[in-house]
Amino acid sequence: MKNTFGQSVAVTIFGESHGNMIGAVLDGLASGIEVDEDFIASQMELRKSVGSLSTARREADKVKIVSGVFNGRTTGTPITFIIENADTRSKDYGELAYKARPAHADYTAQLKYHGFQDFRGGGHFSGRITAGLVASGAVAIKALRRKGIFIGTHILSCGGVKDRSFNNIREDIDFLNGLDFAVLDGNSAEKMKEKIENAKADGDSVGGRLETVVTGFPSGIGEPWFDTIEGLLAHILFSIPAVKGVEFGAGFEVADMYGSTANDAYFSDNGKVCTKTNNCGGILGGITNGMPIIFRTAVKPTPSIYKEQNTIDLKTGEETTLQIKGRHDPAIIHRARVVVDSVTALVLCDQLALRFGTDWLAKD
Repeated sequence: MKNTFGQSVAVTIFGESHGNMIGAVLDGLASGIEVDEDFIASQMELRKSVGSLSTARREADKVKIVSGVFNGRTTGTPITFIIENADTRSKDYGELAYKARPAHADYTAQLKYHGFQDFRGGGHFSGRITAGLVASGAVAIKALRRKGIFIGTHILSCGGVKDRSFNNIREDIDFLNGLDFAVLDGNSAEKMKEKIENAKADGDSVGGRLETVVTGFPSGIGEPWFDTIEGLLAHILFSIPAVKGVEFGAGFEVADMYGSTANDAYFSDNGKVCTKTNNCGGILGGITNGMPIIFRTAVKPTPSIYKEQNTIDLKTGEETTLQIKGRHDPAIIHRARVVVDSVTALVLCDQLALRFGTDWLAKD
């Protein structure tokens, strides 16, 4: 099982949804980088289940750092984050030991691990495991901000309701980072919440799209072909449970454009090379061009719904039905937003360390 991502700055995840604890190990960061535990806690709050829009499972998500930090700074050795699981109800999953939940990884997990996997709450496949990524990502986000690099994500659409796109990027990022339901237009936010509530009342769920922007990132970072910035970001974004699509810049819409429209014309802004449009999403030939990096991720509806569904009994091979019990999110897109920010930061820190050396993130 592959649980480590990154070359110079690498993150390793561990644990299961209903095990004693989950967590992550962040390795490769230079010594002397600030580790703000209050900021880590605030990022964890953004991932938590809150109110009627999320699962009733309530975890404290208190992050315990057991290595790699001394006097509030990285030591240069692996940083280990531990997060205890406390609010588990494993009995809710007793019936699911052999009944594969549609759109979950139950069937494929059975094929790969031959029944030895921990199926409770999705085990190691659960979105619960992203908590360790958020803890690690919080350190990376802070390190990037010190270098003038900022990341922001909003819910572009949910349940068919759309938000406006980024306008004044830095102001929008600051605005979003103070919200637990990250939508730029307040009216759209209320309509999205209503859609989620209606789906919940019907025993169903909804999905949506997230839009992410990175500003202040240096040009010339990335590799052609196999280690493109798009490829690395897409790799880690597709590792987030429920993400089913990723597009950069104009994305799939570019297929319907003429070249004269799709091409980003260059101009000089006081000696800095810029483009008048950003259909490439800040990346050309796999390498950043200094314009904002823009991408969108498609998040599927939560597969755990309360409607009766058809399935297969993995033990007998016979067709059967199931009706999922327990506590589940009617939508996860608002919680996934901080996960996207976190994994984006981890990829960018890794690429910067490869380009400029591991000490670059620690320098003033």
